[in-house]
Order: sequence, then C-alpha cells, then structure tokens
Amino acid sequence: MEERSSNDNRKKSGLLWVLIGLLAITNVVTVWMYLKEKKRASSEVVIKEQVIVERENVKEDLLQLQKDYSNLQTNDAVLQAEIEAKKAEIDQLLQDAEKHKGDAYVISKLKKETETLRQIMRGYVRTIDSLGTLNKTLVVEKNNVLKELDNEKGKTTNLSKEKEDLQATVQRGSILSCFNVVAKGVKFKSGGKKEVETTKASRSEKIKVSFSLGENKIAKAGEKTVYVRIVTPDGKEMAKSYDDNYRFTFNKSSGFFAGKESLNYANVEISGVTYCEGQGRLVAGNYIIEVSCDGAVIGSTTLRLD
Repeated sequence: MEERSSNDNRKKSGLLWVLIGLLAITNVVTVWMYLKEKKRASSEVVIKEQVIVERENVKEDLLQLQKDYSNLQTNDAVLQAEIEAKKAEIDQLLQDAEKHKGDAYVISKLKKETETLRQIMRGYVRTIDSLGTLNKTLVVEKNNVLKELDNEKGKTTNLSKEKEDLQATVQRGSILSCFNVVAKGVKFKSGGKKEVETTKASRSEKIKVSFSLGENKIAKAGEKTVYVRIVTPDGKEMAKSYDDNYRFTFNKSSGFFAGKESLNYANVEISGVTYCEGQGRLVAGNYIIEVSCDGAVIGSTTLRLD
C-alpha cells in the first residue's frame, strides 16, 4: 500500500511539473505575440503619419497652383478654355486628395500631376506674354511664378526616386508596372532605313521611347495599348494632331499622346518601343515623358535636347 501511494504521489508530482512547463511556454508565446503585434501597430502608425504629411504638402501645392491659374487671363478664347479646363482639373485633384487622404499610391499620383500642371502653366504664361494679352496683375506675379517653377527643377531627381520607392511598396492589383523607360532623340538616314541617335533638338526628327512592362499574374492578359505623353519645354503636349484621334485618358484626366504601341501582354515581362512626333520641329530644353496603360500613368522619364 505504501509503495502504491508513493508511486501515485510521484505521478501527480510529474503531472504538476508538466502543467507548470506548459503554462510557462504559453506565457512566453503570449508575450512574444504581444510584442510583435505592438511593433507592427507602431510601424503602421508611422507609415500613416508619413502619408498624412505628404497629403498636406500636396494640398498646399495644389492650392497655390489654383491661385496661380486664377491669375491667368487672355483674350484668346481657345487658350482661355484650356486654362479653365486645367483649373477644373486642379479642383478635382483637391477633391481626390481629401477623399484618399490615407492612400499613399493615390497621393503619389497627385504629386506627379501637380508637377505636370506647373510645367503646363509655364507654357501658358509664355504664350500669353507673346500675344501681349497679359493683364496687369499677371505682369506683377509672372516673375514670382517663373522663379517658383525654376526652384521646382531641383526637385525632379528626388521626385523620381521617391516615386520608384513608393511604387515598389504600394504597387498592387491589376495595374501594370513599368520600368527601364528610356527616351532619345533620333534622326533617319538612307531613306528612313538607318536610325541615328542625337542629343540636338535641331537634328532630331522623332523621340524614341523604349520601356518594359513587368510581370503581373492577376492582370488581364491580351492586347494592351501603351500611350506616351510628352510635355515639351514650352509646356505644351506634343501630338501630330489635336483632335479626338490623338486624345486619351489617364488618371481621370484627358490629354494628347505623341505615340502609342500595342503589345500582346501574357502576364510576363515584355518590352516595347514607340516613336513620338509632333507637328513641327523639336525645340531645345527638357521634355517630360509619361507612359500610360489602362487609364493610369505607370512610368516616366525626362529627356534633354540641346
């Protein structure tokens, strides 16, 4: 009897230690999961705060741009209609900034559109000035606007880097990614059979734009039309014609394309090339180049022609 009682006590003691061990392990796992969740929550808060700060910066830029566009006045009915359309576009961008205040991807696109609108406004200022229809208010503010635009040039490199980093983290859904965007001036010899690259605007006949579309397993496969939009150094959109045949939509806006290419996309990486041209000779300066597909801007680069 005593031996049986002793064995029972040992069994109970062993079971008690097993329970204590399991409880200790459970507590360690619980603490680890708590600390991990706390770290993740803190990281999300930091990212959200960064997006909010970026959204406020974009809103400030848009509000200033809205004020600058309001000062543009001309007696040219066609040009004034274009200005009014851009003002309406700014209003829409402000609404989008408010509606998507926590969406880093949308805020990045709004930042890019704001920069493009600034470049276009510079062209309007020059055109109005050449027509001699600048009003007295704009004459006073013109130098301030041009100075601000010149300061923005220094941000181009940083903006491109920020966009690449942001695209790497927020690219999602069925929107195609675009990379290796390269633009060069070209001229043709031997009856158009031989292509020669050039950095001179006076020698360039067309702008050659090459690009690659990335792999995307959830995007719809099939024929994809890739549009190339080019903003010239004088702030105008380059196109062979400014009718509906050369108009397309991107990021809920509309504009004119300088070139387009149709590709048979099979959800794997594919490269394309298109040759862009306008109505007249190319001018020297910086060209802003955007690549769009399925209604969204998916890539960009710049080109300097001397």
